[in-house]
Amino acid sequence: MRYANFEVYRKAGPFASIRARGRLLRCYVAARKTHSKVQILTARNLERLAWLIHGFSTRVGGFSKVYGKSTLNLGFTKQDSQGAVERNRIAFLRELGANRGRRIWPLVTLRQIHSDIIHCVSQVSDEPLAGDGLITRTPEILLAIQTADCLPVIVVDTRVRAVGVFHAGWRGTVKRIVEKGVGEMRRRFGTDPGNIRAAIGPGIHGCCYEVGAEVLEKFESQFSYAGELFREVKEFDDIREKYPLLFLSARPPGHTPPPHKIFLDLAEANRRQLIAAGIAADNISSSESCTSCHPELLFSYRAEKGVTGRMMGVAGIRET
Repeated sequence: MRYANFEVYRKAGPFASIRARGRLLRCYVAARKTHSKVQILTARNLERLAWLIHGFSTRVGGFSKVYGKSTLNLGFTKQDSQGAVERNRIAFLRELGANRGRRIWPLVTLRQIHSDIIHCVSQVSDEPLAGDGLITRTPEILLAIQTADCLPVIVVDTRVRAVGVFHAGWRGTVKRIVEKGVGEMRRRFGTDPGNIRAAIGPGIHGCCYEVGAEVLEKFESQFSYAGELFREVKEFDDIREKYPLLFLSARPPGHTPPPHKIFLDLAEANRRQLIAAGIAADNISSSESCTSCHPELLFSYRAEKGVTGRMMGVAGIRET
């Protein structure tokens, strides 16, 4: 299945098609077939890096049953069982190839808090980490961000062989999480932004991501181009539209125009930050898949009213 600069590989099963909001998305059988039904999105601009393992999970092909049949929930949510999630994680990591023989690479995750806190990881810690970004140069450690509408962003230094993963909701984006992530890679590893490739994974898009006026104000306080990230839609009032003369002499609140709905293009906001950090626009790929538009393929907190699983955006370095 192709999504702009992304490809999803269905590892087994027949050709299938998914229709969502008028768009036809086709599943293709990958050349390498296994018995797994796990579907993984990968970024084309990262595919040719033989030393890199990366991917964005979907909801398809797991052992969880609480969010539908055979779903790949990778988060320890209150609705799902720990055993099912652990089986899902093992299946996902094996499908990625994050293993040496029977030994699966350690998976480093975070207690995500919508912050700009970034951890540099050289070994697996027994202490849980809180924050929203992870970077490493250490081989055979898989860094992971969990999402269900927020954006997972993978940043790769192709020269130094370093990787970073970042969790970018609107709060993290306002705090410049990905821009600061590139800065941390420069400070820790000597990364030159000219050598970076980045991939923005699936998340909620501007078509569906309605936010409040306070979010617009926060972005306007931080970014000169904030106005280009939002669109406003006048909320339809059929009575007002049908009988406009009734409202011409009305006083507030009757004279108050219908409210506007405000939508944020979160992917574009993070793409602009990556460019501001010095990454060439041609080296940034962005999935066109909106989680809210495609809940049959992707988990969406909003579309499923808060009762949903979690996907992962992951990256790691092969030992060479």
